[in-house]
Amino acid sequence: MIYYVSGEVTVLEPGLAVIDCGGVGYGCRVTAYTASQLKLHQKARLYVTESIREDAYDLYGFISREEQRCYELLTSVNGVGPKAALSILSAGGPQNFTLAVMTGDEKMLTAAQGIGKKIAQRIILELKEKIGGSSMEFDFSAGSAVSAPVQQGGSVALARAALQELGYSPAEIQSALKGADPNATTEELVRHALRAMVMRN
Repeated sequence: MIYYVSGEVTVLEPGLAVIDCGGVGYGCRVTAYTASQLKLHQKARLYVTESIREDAYDLYGFISREEQRCYELLTSVNGVGPKAALSILSAGGPQNFTLAVMTGDEKMLTAAQGIGKKIAQRIILELKEKIGGSSMEFDFSAGSAVSAPVQQGGSVALARAALQELGYSPAEIQSALKGADPNATTEELVRHALRAMVMRN
């Protein structure tokens, strides 16, 4: 299994980046989000998801584990293949994609090429349930109160778990939750954190 490739970017074209690793060029299919953060003839590290079929062996490269996790979540949805997943992440990046799922924003998803309303609805339905991991269920309508926006417990603990599942570090989550409403629900806290991260980028 290839976990990541690290080396000089020798080819950078729409949808493709080639990373030279010890004289071997690994061609990775990439999103516009990842491509925008790469520079030709400079070093880079891409996290890799492999796709092995009878007639093809493709590598999909991502600038962050967060983006890779979003891609893997997308391709777990019935009817969403690699091409569609890359298109969605290219349209808004991992933060905007996650925000779209958490807020039920179909328009943000259908802005991606080849994504219709039915697929967008399926993505929202299936992935909103998956965020936070299969071992933990989220009741976004509970509206349970917490004593402070950055304390562990209640809605904040669930929001932290959801954000960690998406690849954010504890430090990033702590920073993004600053200023959140102490009486917010889990969904509201996640929205607040994602918006804060989008603004920083």
